Amino acid sequence: MSLFLIMHEAFFIVSFIMSYTYNGTQISVKCPVHNISVNKSKVAFADKCGQQIGTFANTTEAKQFVSWLLNIK
Repeated sequence: MSLFLIMHEAFFIVSFIMSYTYNGTQISVKCPVHNISVNKSKVAFADKCGQQIGTFANTTEAKQFVSWLLNIK
């Protein structure tokens, strides 16, 4: 009788959740972010959990959020 030992390599995917607070509302982002789309004061993005849309009071605040999304490591 023969005994075969099969070794499997283990791969670990590390992800983490970051939070952005806007007007008392927390927007959770689970990295990595795949897509970002901006239309005036709305920012749509896709992360590991799916698609989300954030609505901001003006374009400046939307740009600040996009800048934050782009700087998540």
